[in-house]
Amino acid sequence: MAARIERVVTSGTFSLDGGTWDVDNNVWLVGDDDEVLVIDAAHDPERIIEAVGERRVTALVCTHGHNDHINAVGGIRDVLKCPVWLSSADHMLWRAMYDGNPDHDLTDGTTFEVAGTTLRALHTPGHSPGSTSLYAEDLAAVFTGDTLFQGGPGATGRSYSDKPTILESIRTRLLTLPGSTVVHTGHGDTTTIAAETPVE
Repeated sequence: MAARIERVVTSGTFSLDGGTWDVDNNVWLVGDDDEVLVIDAAHDPERIIEAVGERRVTALVCTHGHNDHINAVGGIRDVLKCPVWLSSADHMLWRAMYDGNPDHDLTDGTTFEVAGTTLRALHTPGHSPGSTSLYAEDLAAVFTGDTLFQGGPGATGRSYSDKPTILESIRTRLLTLPGSTVVHTGHGDTTTIAAETPVE
């Protein structure tokens, strides 16, 4: 059975630098009827566990360490006993919520196999130092977390972020993908690489 992509939208808050904002997050599931990989466990562990159902979770991958993308990790990991991946460059954000470290360091080139599909990690820093996208070539899809949205780059006006870095990441790591690649974002609607590529 071919792998498919499912979206679960969860709601909660994002807090950093003394501010707190209400946000809706996209949680992405990639897999089939038997196994699934979860990207960005946000806000509502019960809802995510319900979406997973009886499937085996091969990995829980965090595109970055902001609390709205990892605040459901604890509840999911305890129930589903799945390994958690996050770039070590974002461990300072992780430790604001959890003791210790995630199970594995997500590095550029890390690959995940699920339901006959390979997802490859692309380090795309800027929104945070460890921000990482996941590219699934056979699904013509890339999961960009908060690096690239419909309409442009993610926010860089907070601690640990940098605008020149995120623009370089998008230019050299994401806009080089085929234009038909669907961009599955951390918040809001999907887009495509072609739609986000500046016209020369």
